[in-house]
Amino acid sequence: MDEAAGANDVFEVVRQIARQLPGIEEGTSYGTPALRARGKFLARLHDNREALVLKVGDMEQTFLIETEPAYFYITDHYRGTPYVLVRLSVIDPTILHDLIVQAWRGIASKQDIATYEARRKA
Repeated sequence: MDEAAGANDVFEVVRQIARQLPGIEEGTSYGTPALRARGKFLARLHDNREALVLKVGDMEQTFLIETEPAYFYITDHYRGTPYVLVRLSVIDPTILHDLIVQAWRGIASKQDIATYEARRKA
């Protein structure tokens, strides 16, 4: 399997989660698959093709790394930014789902959040 196909396989779980969220757009960022919520960056596959770059906020970044270093980390490049790196090969799918939804809520429009909540209640 070529490197691009392998990266897409790793990112597929992330795509499946994100497709449940209103306003999600797929594209690329720095040459890797990426997700945006109505144009606002949400996540992308890291250049190493094994981690997810996820926008979570500065305080959340610190909390995640301190409480679950097996799942979350940053490189020097991401120090001082609102992003965390998620080890896709080891993270529990339920935790990944909840994390992506939480990150999406931080950038989604009120209308998209209301649509999501209505779908969950239906």
